[in-house]
Amino acid sequence: MQAYSCRMKILMVCLGNICRSPIAEGLMQHKIDLEGLNWEVDSAGTESYHIGSAPHRHSQDICHKHGVDISSQRARQFSRKDLERYDKIYALADDVYDIIGAMVGANADMSKVELLLNELNPGANESVPDPYYGGADGYIFVYDIIDRACDAIINKYK
Repeated sequence: MQAYSCRMKILMVCLGNICRSPIAEGLMQHKIDLEGLNWEVDSAGTESYHIGSAPHRHSQDICHKHGVDISSQRARQFSRKDLERYDKIYALADDVYDIIGAMVGANADMSKVELLLNELNPGANESVPDPYYGGADGYIFVYDIIDRACDAIINKYK
């Protein structure tokens, strides 16, 4: 385990970059600020269908309820260059992890890419459920598990 007292760069990735990964980016940034860490966090999606869109209203609502403002975020698509730019890339689901692997190619070093929830349950390879097709309650559960995973990252690397 490497401690990052200098600039650690983290990328949170889901499918469309409007539900799960914006919550993860916002929560991580909030915790980084509270801890006074010199880290950077961003988010992206593996798919292009929401590029330029703001986070889903339920993602914004649940974050706002907890004092985290994600309204200025805009969706972007993951690119191969992200593998070089970031120290840690967290896929929020196993299908996202697989898509990242396909996007960067078979010869790419995937050692810095892992499932976010492995920070809570190492090796369990669990996915953060996609709340997009459900109601607001699904976002509460997603927020809570992402919150715990972000705490684990802070505790592991600070």
